[in-house]
Amino acid sequence: MSRNDRASSDVTQLLARWKQGEDQALDQLWPMVYQQLKALATHQFKRESSGHTLQPTALVNEAYVKLVGGDPGHVGNRIHFFALAAKAMRQVLVDHARRKATAKRAGDRNRVTLADLHASEASPPSTVDTLDLHDALERLATIRPRAARVVELRYFGGLTLDQTAAILDVTPKTVGRDWNTARLWLLERLRPRG
Repeated sequence: MSRNDRASSDVTQLLARWKQGEDQALDQLWPMVYQQLKALATHQFKRESSGHTLQPTALVNEAYVKLVGGDPGHVGNRIHFFALAAKAMRQVLVDHARRKATAKRAGDRNRVTLADLHASEASPPSTVDTLDLHDALERLATIRPRAARVVELRYFGGLTLDQTAAILDVTPKTVGRDWNTARLWLLERLRPRG
């Protein structure tokens, strides 16, 4: 068994113990997942084109609090945990952007790059407002819920096609089609006008 397989198994076992009501499992889980969560958060901030006050460490801490404050019964395994972490990070980023926008009353809002959503590598990276991306994902979720979930897992969570397929219980090929459809749909709606 490789080191990654052991770590994955350990995380899954700790999640199972937490689901059974063993709160000490969370104390053991935190150091095991912290670096991966911070890497996800850092990846998110590399997409940011404008500065803001929220730092990767704060994003990780707030997302973790959201995760562990919820019902442990909904966490299946390590991959599922990180998928839920991606969703929590998205919520934290959106909440932060809303608070900032409210404070500035429609001033500069957080902008994120859509480089990872571009269908063509030759396309120059563009930026989009965090809240605009959230709103577009919410609209996409009403017509293509699975495609919106794929974006959330891949873009916010950094999951691979295979990991996303495992979470959604579909084939990687299906995830690839949803990913391409969602990217094109989002790029069309988030493209700067004029």
